[in-house]
Amino acid sequence: MNSKPEKSLSGLLGIGAAALITAGLTLALHTRFAMGEKPAPRIPLTVASVEFQLQSAYMREVSYLGLITAGRKANLGFESAGTIAELPWREGSPVEKGQLIARLDDASLQASYSATSAELEQARTELELAKLKAKRQKDLRESGAVSREAFDETRLRAQALSSRLEAVSSRLRAIQIQIDKASLRAPYAGVIADRFLHEGAVVNPGTPVVRFIETAGREANIGVAVTKARGLIVGNLYELKLHGNAFTSTLLSVRPDVDPVTRVTTAVFAVPSDIEAVDGEPVTLSLQEEVASTGGWLPIASLLESSRGLWNVLRLETTPEGTRTARETVEVLEIQGDQAYVRGTLADHSLVVASGVHRTTPGTVVSIAAKQ
Repeated sequence: MNSKPEKSLSGLLGIGAAALITAGLTLALHTRFAMGEKPAPRIPLTVASVEFQLQSAYMREVSYLGLITAGRKANLGFESAGTIAELPWREGSPVEKGQLIARLDDASLQASYSATSAELEQARTELELAKLKAKRQKDLRESGAVSREAFDETRLRAQALSSRLEAVSSRLRAIQIQIDKASLRAPYAGVIADRFLHEGAVVNPGTPVVRFIETAGREANIGVAVTKARGLIVGNLYELKLHGNAFTSTLLSVRPDVDPVTRVTTAVFAVPSDIEAVDGEPVTLSLQEEVASTGGWLPIASLLESSRGLWNVLRLETTPEGTRTARETVEVLEIQGDQAYVRGTLADHSLVVASGVHRTTPGTVVSIAAKQ
């Protein structure tokens, strides 16, 4: 009969105990807060800084494109007609000065040369005999043994044979010249760029046989703006770039005319012999020019992209709470390597966060790293 009241009393006692525990925890938390216990202070982020120095102008590199050209190049051919008997070279073959490039069939010329040589020897023999006969008749003429008419005939025959000898000698030299012209030789050291004919082809005088390019004396012909060309000095050294490699080259000349299409003039530079380059390769001339524009240089790492083509930087300013970051807007005018030339709202000698700008925001208290 008394079991139900006892169970009710036990439940009330459990609820009371739980309430006392909750109240005790709440009192402890309020007491801790009242005693002024606070979280540990936040350590400022350390950032590297760079000083923005305002200037009225900056220097930039300007490149002008040109081509490597051979000092001399020509289409070579024979001066006389004939059939090509020998043409051993292929495109790209190097040939030394005076070396045989091609030869015409000169069998008929060689035969004419042999016949004329024999005729020359015969004329020499007859002339020698006529001179001896004239000498003897001269001696006999003084003694009266030979008539004057016979002596004059012998003397004039010797003169005629002498003239004949000169004519045959001249004809032999002409044949030798024709034989020499049947051989096409390199006028200078170079390379066979192209061959237009092959063995067995019949050519007329002046028909191109090969295209020949000189290996020495290469030049770089570069189109330069007229305003820049006026500042170039013949004989001075300038920097050229070929295959991405820079080398110095002497300015040989600047043409006095302007290309009607490109509106530039041509500067001619000597290419050093140790530079590997072939005819027609692109080459660039690098010049420094001053650009009048107020601004200053900052590391690219200090820039944060903004809107409308502008960029943000974080300026460092001193406040009672410490060094804080503040946003400034700039425009990038030039990029050279890891540096950018900018203009905007930055004042001269302002300190700017040099890198790691993505780790902080405007208004953040930071610590400036010591410069090494």
